[in-house]
Amino acid sequence: MKIDFVSDVSCPWCAIGLHALEQALERVGPEVQATLHFQPFELNPSMPAEGQDIVEHLTGKYGIATEQVAANTEAIRQRGAGVGFAFGLGKRSRIYNTFDAHRLLHWAGLQSAEAQRRLKHALFKAYFTDGLSPGDHAVLLAAATAAGLDAEAARAVLDSDAHADDVREMETFYQQAGIRSVPAVIINDRHLISGGQPVEVFEQALRQIAAQEG
Repeated sequence: MKIDFVSDVSCPWCAIGLHALEQALERVGPEVQATLHFQPFELNPSMPAEGQDIVEHLTGKYGIATEQVAANTEAIRQRGAGVGFAFGLGKRSRIYNTFDAHRLLHWAGLQSAEAQRRLKHALFKAYFTDGLSPGDHAVLLAAATAAGLDAEAARAVLDSDAHADDVREMETFYQQAGIRSVPAVIINDRHLISGGQPVEVFEQALRQIAAQEG
């Protein structure tokens, strides 16, 4: 089973969705053998390098009150805890540009699907648990090292514009396919599961698709 996980590293529901999906895959294994591929989606492609205060960003973008931001943040923290992912309390104060993170993830995917998965987890931890900027090259290099990737090769990617065209091409592809929000989980290029669903929803969908496709 081929699974394309379309997401952004600054999307909290993507972190929740990935952990839930992986737990669902553990539940259905070994009946279902799946390979995860992480595809790029930028929630804020025009975000400047220095980023923006997250409360200011969320209240402006979604037209919600500060109190609602706090309530949503707590709900997300609890959902994360439910799937074993820790959102650091008070750590994430800004939102940043993630284009270089997507370039690095694309490069990691050329090494192996597993290397790309490890890097995705390292980037989620860096931003959501530790409150670090996924636009900071030092943070990205540390994540690559934590994922077992070659630090010098990663540095060469970040110091150039390597894979920029590849990332933009894939972003355009998924936008033209109708993806407007993430996470978007696309199975075997045909079946779409939207959002950071509970483990049970992913599990049921995986079993149904596996049964349908033999």
